[in-house]
Amino acid sequence: MNADFETGGLRVAAELAAFVNGELLPETGMRQTDFWPGFERLINDFTVRNEELLAHRDQLQQRIDEWHHRNQGPDFDRDAYREFLREIGYLQPEPADFEISTAGVDPEIATIAGPQLVVPVKNARFAINAANARWGSLYDALYGSDAIPEDGGAERGGGYNPVRGRRVIDYVRDFLDQACPLSGAGHADVRKYRVNEGRLEADCGASVVGLSDPDQFAGYLGAAGNPAAVLLVNNGLHIEISIDRDSAVGASDPAGIEDVVLEAAITTIQDCEDSVAAVDAADKSEVYRNWLGLIRGDLKETFVKGGNAMTRVLAEDRGYLSPRGESLRLPGRSLLLVRNVGHVMRNNAIYDSRGRQVFEGIMDAVITSAIASLDIQGGNRLRNSRAGSIYIVKPKMHGPDEVKFTCDLFAATEKLLGLKPLTVKIGIMDEERRTTVNLKRCIYNARDRVVFINTGFLDRTGDEIHTGMHGGPMLPRDEMKVSTWIGAYEDHNVNTGLECGLPGKAQIGKGMWPMPDLMAAMVEQKVTHPLAGANTAWVPSPAAAVLHAMHYHQVDVFAVQGELRKRPPTALADLLEVPLLPDPSALGAERVQRELDNNIQGILGYVVRWIDQGIGCSKVPNIDNVALMEDRATLRISSQYVANWLHHGLCDEEQVEESLLRMAAVVDDQNAEDPLYQPMAPNPAGSFAFQAARDLVFQGVKEANGYTEPALHRVRLAKKQAVRARN
Repeated sequence: MNADFETGGLRVAAELAAFVNGELLPETGMRQTDFWPGFERLINDFTVRNEELLAHRDQLQQRIDEWHHRNQGPDFDRDAYREFLREIGYLQPEPADFEISTAGVDPEIATIAGPQLVVPVKNARFAINAANARWGSLYDALYGSDAIPEDGGAERGGGYNPVRGRRVIDYVRDFLDQACPLSGAGHADVRKYRVNEGRLEADCGASVVGLSDPDQFAGYLGAAGNPAAVLLVNNGLHIEISIDRDSAVGASDPAGIEDVVLEAAITTIQDCEDSVAAVDAADKSEVYRNWLGLIRGDLKETFVKGGNAMTRVLAEDRGYLSPRGESLRLPGRSLLLVRNVGHVMRNNAIYDSRGRQVFEGIMDAVITSAIASLDIQGGNRLRNSRAGSIYIVKPKMHGPDEVKFTCDLFAATEKLLGLKPLTVKIGIMDEERRTTVNLKRCIYNARDRVVFINTGFLDRTGDEIHTGMHGGPMLPRDEMKVSTWIGAYEDHNVNTGLECGLPGKAQIGKGMWPMPDLMAAMVEQKVTHPLAGANTAWVPSPAAAVLHAMHYHQVDVFAVQGELRKRPPTALADLLEVPLLPDPSALGAERVQRELDNNIQGILGYVVRWIDQGIGCSKVPNIDNVALMEDRATLRISSQYVANWLHHGLCDEEQVEESLLRMAAVVDDQNAEDPLYQPMAPNPAGSFAFQAARDLVFQGVKEANGYTEPALHRVRLAKKQAVRARN
């Protein structure tokens, strides 16, 4: 194995040094003699500040813990609590009214409302699929999901089912009638589409009609009189009607339509954080290498499917003719953002001059920005940001000072890399309680570079539980979802974003639909996100992005935002309503056991893949065998629940241990078909994954902010070391 690379006072792991020196810097044109000394100065400048911010978190939490010890139970004095939080600086004064001034923002973020994918960048195949999910077949998304019922002979299995196909076509014609209606006819009546003097005509046999709104015609492919595709636009999103009378589907369609393709995942977050298991230099190098491939445009992945080798590559831009026959190009891929890690973890990829592991968030800021700078230089094959910006989503920041720290870090990174000031934009994850209650000041501190605020129920709930850990046992999960603070939190995020002038400059986002196999329910329910004023919301797959895109055709989000500006602000008292059980004894032993088993099964089901296989995000069956998209946020909430109930005596250690053992057998059975799976139940003491789950539960009260990363990283590193020793 190659030796570590030493430069100045830094010691860089061989794997990372090989990537940066051999692959990244030659692409950027930066010399090692400029990059590494500048990087070391940046590390030295920001490490102490990072440490101080984390220490301040701990100090605030200790004082809140002490307050709750003195004021336990749901009947505490709310006014006194609020004043206490102000006294200790947890609650900060709001700034005067302002509007953000972020400039150089791509329309996908500023002016187009649509779905957003979040994908582990460590998995090249997933990363490519997500980037390519800018466009997707509505026919395929409907046919392959439960969004179309399977009754009456419309089953999905086997070969093509014409009954199901007919239902899909009828569904899509209804969608077209709603999104882009014709004047005096329906799209099901059309026998031929054609372009005449820059207008779309639909020949319905007995009549020829046009669009009710002619401006919805955006372009076409092929001959004007016999186009191969018709391009429509509604609420800023494109719809392509693909026409081929010789295709299997088009041959039986009166208008020759073979597919309807929607512009779907307008943006994609390539994730280095919660959906990724990256614990050392080898892992981080893999993450960075895939991000480089995405930015360069040459990332590809070959895999075997159905016995055949297939290679995924990034989609090219799409070419059309405008209504007047001029050349028209549209992006073929999602606009890519990258999510860095938070402020907590250090990583053994780099050691500083004092022999300390460097904070991973500092490392991410510099290296992911250096990679993205290739796009700014225009030296890549497929452009990402046409506005010349780099978009970094920053998670798990606690309050305005941590947002300011991140903005200062980005400014220093720009200087190091020779980028124009404010090139690096920030997405603020509103997923920690201190950020929520100080959101206006957080946005103010990033007012010239913020492009994104987003809510996240799972992480936010994990922090809610941990912050009020000593106040008493928390509401069960189902009751938590409808508790006072949750509704206030979701409304407050939108209200504050609107108040601070985000529309037209930045995204206001909502969280993930966690059930990738339950698309009928998603189509029915997730329309609430654009109706709530969110111009983006997270989806778990490319197919889900296509289906969710229909909601943005139904809802003009920017019009909704205009109406929502009129509603009153959220009450601070509602945001600070700690979700404590009013009467813990009323739960009953059976309910407690059911909740305990449910949370522990979820913990084990996720942790066993993270620790043993390095999988940071996957479909994990819950206790009822419903597949849920799980990442570290789901783990955080489950582990904090068990820790909270154990701490307050709703269950005891013996009961938790028994549930752990019993649920380990359940998870083993659920994964029996996975050839790489290592069962936990036969030897729990020898299972790294089982022991990690125990640590998450039994150390959950003590673990700072209830974060799962320290335990996961520690045990995953031990697991990797054991595998190396065995081999």
